[in-house]
Amino acid sequence: MFLVVFRNRKRADIDAAAYSADADAMEALAAVQPGYLSFKSYTAEDGEVIALSEWANEEAALGWRRVAKHAEMQAKGRSDYYEDYTLFAGTPNRVHRFARTIA
Repeated sequence: MFLVVFRNRKRADIDAAAYSADADAMEALAAVQPGYLSFKSYTAEDGEVIALSEWANEEAALGWRRVAKHAEMQAKGRSDYYEDYTLFAGTPNRVHRFARTIA
């Protein structure tokens, strides 16, 4: 498993409808990439967003980074949408799981 955490704040003056359409398109494109496992996004009360994507391995995540339409959207994000962002990527050192079983 390889995780990519994209922590961001959007600019106050963005076109929210355009951003939403672009985000939906990127989510759909990522979902058909080799090694894609999942994507979820969470917005905090203060507006900060955490987007978490899970990939089978680092090679799959790097493959997604190199998809031309994704690279174009990254540039658009920097020019049109984001005030700032930080990206964290890596393999977790520890994974703990819990699943309640119903008897």
